[in-house]
Amino acid sequence: MVSTSERFRGNGRLNDMQISILRLFEQGISETDELKVRKMLMDYFDDGLQKELEEVLDKKKYSTQDYHKMLSDDNFRSK
Repeated sequence: MVSTSERFRGNGRLNDMQISILRLFEQGISETDELKVRKMLMDYFDDGLQKELEEVLDKKKYSTQDYHKMLSDDNFRSK
């Protein structure tokens, strides 16, 4: 699986989606619509991160005890 951060690393150039979003904002949408678009994008990326987190947690099979160790032990080793 490709992580979210890996998916959006690039060569420094804007992709088609980014250009489309810039064009949308260039047209002068209302502040209300701008906030709706921002929320929609945040929800989209949050959904991807949540799915990625679930996959990692399913793979690692952390226990409640593991979580307590992670919070208190600087030398916690990942499974």
